[in-house]
Amino acid sequence: MSRRIYVMVSAALAAMCVNAAGIIEVPLCDGDATEAIQAAIEKAASYKGKPVTLRLSPGNYHISREKGSRFLYHISNTASAEENPDQTKHIGLWLRGMKNVTIDGNGAWLVTHGEMTSFVIDSCENITLRNFTLTSADPSVPEFKVLSVDRNSMTVEITPPTQFEISESGEFRFKGEGWSFAEGAHATTYPEFAQVFYPESNVTLRCETPLQGRKWARRLGERIVQFGYDHAPDVHVGEIYQLRHGIRNQACGFISMSRDIRIEDAELNFLGNFGLVGQYSENITYDNIRCRPRLGSGRTDAGFADFVQMSGCKGKIRIANSYFEGAHDDPINIHGTHLKAVASDAPDRLRVRFMHGQSYGFTPFFKGDKVEIMDRHSLNCITPATVKSVRKIDDYEFELTFDRVVPALKEGYPIDDIAVENVTWTPEVEIVNNYFARIPTRGILITTRGKSLIEDNTFFRMPMPSVLVSDDARGWYESGPVHDLTIRRNTFIECGSPVIAIWPEYDRFDRPIHRNIEVVDNRFIMKKEETAISMRGVEDVTVRGNVFDMPQADSGVSAESLIESKDTSGLKIYDNKVVATP
Repeated sequence: MSRRIYVMVSAALAAMCVNAAGIIEVPLCDGDATEAIQAAIEKAASYKGKPVTLRLSPGNYHISREKGSRFLYHISNTASAEENPDQTKHIGLWLRGMKNVTIDGNGAWLVTHGEMTSFVIDSCENITLRNFTLTSADPSVPEFKVLSVDRNSMTVEITPPTQFEISESGEFRFKGEGWSFAEGAHATTYPEFAQVFYPESNVTLRCETPLQGRKWARRLGERIVQFGYDHAPDVHVGEIYQLRHGIRNQACGFISMSRDIRIEDAELNFLGNFGLVGQYSENITYDNIRCRPRLGSGRTDAGFADFVQMSGCKGKIRIANSYFEGAHDDPINIHGTHLKAVASDAPDRLRVRFMHGQSYGFTPFFKGDKVEIMDRHSLNCITPATVKSVRKIDDYEFELTFDRVVPALKEGYPIDDIAVENVTWTPEVEIVNNYFARIPTRGILITTRGKSLIEDNTFFRMPMPSVLVSDDARGWYESGPVHDLTIRRNTFIECGSPVIAIWPEYDRFDRPIHRNIEVVDNRFIMKKEETAISMRGVEDVTVRGNVFDMPQADSGVSAESLIESKDTSGLKIYDNKVVATP
């Protein structure tokens, strides 16, 4: 530790007040508070598992990439090695190997500076983060509102706090603390993504960037910029555009190899450059988290990508009483990871590989784990087994030795057709009493065999399926089968068709993949007569007691006509009704 850091940390420790009740008071700091908060966490670590609370003061705590801790973490569904060769994370609040710690924000605001991972909870137990607001001084999703457009130009107002610069030659670039990108015609090392928000309908959709093809830019006011074109883009006054470079080089928060973690009573105004990720962790609860732009800020986006991504977890994932508005991808995605078999030198041994470039580097199997060796095309189990040993070959490949001979290997089953799912690390799920809006994709993706409940949620104008039950071993490689899922008492308001999709990604049907699914007592407010529920490759499905509100529905429209199925058995549809709305 350098003398400068030692002096600053010592000063921060001296400013803390520790009382007999195990509460560490963390005072507000002038300027960058990263090191002071880190010092408080170090003080909490000295309790060695005895209950302790870090209590912040109301006000702003600025945390920065520059002063953050640096550590190499590979995080599922983030960025490939080609997209982001350096997977080092720049961490604000870093809890590692700790137990029985509460960080009570006490209404404080955590303000990030630069692209960074605001918190990491690694190898911890019984950790709670509560009562705080997380925002960004320089959110890496800039926005602007269209003020006017003619044949050759577009004039926009850039939403605070986004900064930008225009060169003397008219080149335009968004910038933040330690990052920048030039969306549109000029060269950038980043891919380019855009979304358009329609204020009158509170809907966000993906689109082409309206800055593509621009020839010049000039400043007309403090935040007013005019862009020139040969032919101006097809935009309209009042539309708001959200832009990003697309590299998920950080995460908002990362929970790894931990158990009994709670995040509650939190306002998350910007989750960048990915969302809240749980990875190989057990029992995670999100209660009353509000992922949305700060009210009154003028911003319409709150997330660089997904809001909540749970990958390879177990125990129970509970997401309750929360609000999800303004993402750039799915609000909730809960899944495991299929690894593809690439070789076998013995009938009880497989060499397996991460296949999707954005998931690699973390350990996906442990000694004693239950697995299913399955066919990649039918998604059916070939044989179950227990992992006897794991040998890491590199960041992509692992050698698994099982507790038994795998008959398929002995019989010459094509290696290329085999994948492996870790059954031990599949959670139960409760997603209850949440609100979803202003989302460009799906609402909830769920692929887990644990008992799961999606209940009392409201989905507003999702353009894709509000609930998607997937499972695939040839694309994203997100596993696995669903064995017990109830979708109950939800309200779906003018969502895309199908509203609920049970779509395992098989290309050869042998027998059903998913089973025991109930869709009961939901209300579907439909825009027109179209598919409400679509399913394939599933058995034992009950669709009961649902109400389908449909504009000007005639007597010939039945609930059955709104439900489609393929390769499905044990389907029971009854006591549903269609209601004509004016």
